[in-house]
Amino acid sequence: MNRRDFCKSLGFGAAALALPQWLAGAEKGEAASAQGKPNIVFILFDDLGYGEPPLFRKDSPFKTPNIGRLATQGMKFTDAHCAAAVCTPTRYGVITGRYPFRIGQYGVLTTYSPPIIEPERLTIGKMLQAQGYHTACIGKWHLGMTWAADIVKKGEKEVPPIGTTATNDATARGFDVFHGYTHARNIGMIMDNNRVAEIVQPIEVQPLLGKKAVEYIDQRAKQPQPFFLYLPLSTPHLPIVPAEEFQGKSGVDAYGDWIFEGDWVVGQVMEALDRNGLADNTLLMVSSDNGAEHREYPPLRGSKRSIYEGGHREPFVARWPGRIRPGSVCDDTICLNDLMATYAEILGVKIPDTAAEDSVSILADLLGAAKGPAREATVHQSSTGDLAIRQGPWKMIFFGTGKKELYNLKDDISETKDLLAEQPEVVERLTELMQKYIDNGRSAPGAPQKNGVKVELGKTEKGGAKAKGEEGAAEAAKKKGKKAKGTTKATPQVPQEADEESGGG
Repeated sequence: MNRRDFCKSLGFGAAALALPQWLAGAEKGEAASAQGKPNIVFILFDDLGYGEPPLFRKDSPFKTPNIGRLATQGMKFTDAHCAAAVCTPTRYGVITGRYPFRIGQYGVLTTYSPPIIEPERLTIGKMLQAQGYHTACIGKWHLGMTWAADIVKKGEKEVPPIGTTATNDATARGFDVFHGYTHARNIGMIMDNNRVAEIVQPIEVQPLLGKKAVEYIDQRAKQPQPFFLYLPLSTPHLPIVPAEEFQGKSGVDAYGDWIFEGDWVVGQVMEALDRNGLADNTLLMVSSDNGAEHREYPPLRGSKRSIYEGGHREPFVARWPGRIRPGSVCDDTICLNDLMATYAEILGVKIPDTAAEDSVSILADLLGAAKGPAREATVHQSSTGDLAIRQGPWKMIFFGTGKKELYNLKDDISETKDLLAEQPEVVERLTELMQKYIDNGRSAPGAPQKNGVKVELGKTEKGGAKAKGEEGAAEAAKKKGKKAKGTTKATPQVPQEADEESGGG
């Protein structure tokens, strides 16, 4: 976008003096003063399906009034996607701006899994720290840490005692503050930075996260330094544990109460920003990490873990007063990986070629100034290693078994009619583009990079995390005393567990 279009999109004249100082600096690619940089808050629900907020499905029985209010004050995206159909790989994409298939990460981590983000890799937190931001992660990390060998040896069911510390945690990957838990199977083990601080009941966790987020905003409001708050919530992932004050409040069931409680946290954050006079200078975004758990909502096909739309198409809303037009809607395809490049463009930061290889700025979309989709194409992945590429209305799926499918989402959002045999030219084009993205180690513009593992289309072996009611291959193999057969030829960097109903994703 050129300077004149950029100014117009914000409602300013063309003169540089009319621009806020941070934006004038960003236009020149210079670091702006910390005083004028926008605060950034990203709230990430856990397993909130596209069809659950009424904002995205009119006949939804669930209540999410604050998400709805946020869209009224900002922008609703109808075609937003997470990087993967389960928790850990999506979070890798958010924090690094890189597709998780590049490191062979399809499944989810456990309490004692080692970190999957390399120490030297630039993360969204490190990038913002370098621009003068104070950064915090409050909630579910699920990207691994390094624990002492004697702790790991005790096994997953053994909760580390209070005072136990880890290394290579969130504070070593770009966050000044971490307050939360490792993953859903261990939701009650609350850490302060790299230290186990307390053990609580699961029902206490969500109110605790909301309280800590509000406290953080209140504290940062007293400082001139801009802040980035990454708030990965508990809801509506298992265990379904709505606090007493929310029980029965949704008018649906306990699951509905649990969703309603998560939406309440969104409201608490909005209220804290308003109370502290920060709302006008804060970019607030809300989305989810994958589809709903075993809940399919028409017209989308599939749910969590699936390569079909229900597995990775997500609710996404954004508010930035004075920049994002209230009540606006964007139909362009975006990915949660894009946050890193978007924040970089806002701040005038040039990301090195060795970082954010699959992140594309959606700033023009946010400002209502886009003249077309920011992304050339978008890659999706399932929990079993299936890959798909989306370009315009076309979505081509490369199953790990070698099978392929092609859908036109404009005409067939439910993915019911496979057009593979009828559209050979589209098949050839998308296959070549997908292979290019694999070979180049990136999909965003920049110099080619190396993937962390070897990636081959259609080469994933059968197995991995299976459909509802079945165990993952890793778990089944453990019981039989055999080596699991079902991960992928793109060998993962770390051990991965099947994402079962007992709680992992």
